[in-house]
Amino acid sequence: MSAIDELLTTARSGLDRLEPAQLQERRGTGQAVIVDIRPHANRAAEGEIPGSVIVERIVLEWRLDPSSDHRLPGLTADTPVVIICNEGYSSSLAAADAARLGLAKATDLVGGFRAWRAAGLPVVTGGNPAVS
Repeated sequence: MSAIDELLTTARSGLDRLEPAQLQERRGTGQAVIVDIRPHANRAAEGEIPGSVIVERIVLEWRLDPSSDHRLPGLTADTPVVIICNEGYSSSLAAADAARLGLAKATDLVGGFRAWRAAGLPVVTGGNPAVS
């Protein structure tokens, strides 16, 4: 097993990862903040999950640290956060980082945005405003 495969396995072992239908259920009831870390080019080409918050990966830890002056508005250690990337790899690593920062309910989306779209769930084009 490669070093990155081991790192990914370790990261995922501490997460309660969500399938697209589970995230859709939580999104519909406002039970999670969805944080999209995909590059602008991917969001522009493929769309976004409605209501997701765009946070560039380069500033993610500062936006998700519940004790940071630069955290997302209203973010607390108890806020459920679901991080998404293209296919669910980078988001697993980012969610594990968020958990280490104090977000006990941080997780990610199995299969990422592409699994969401393949499941036929809602997508918006034109984009949400970036937070970063």
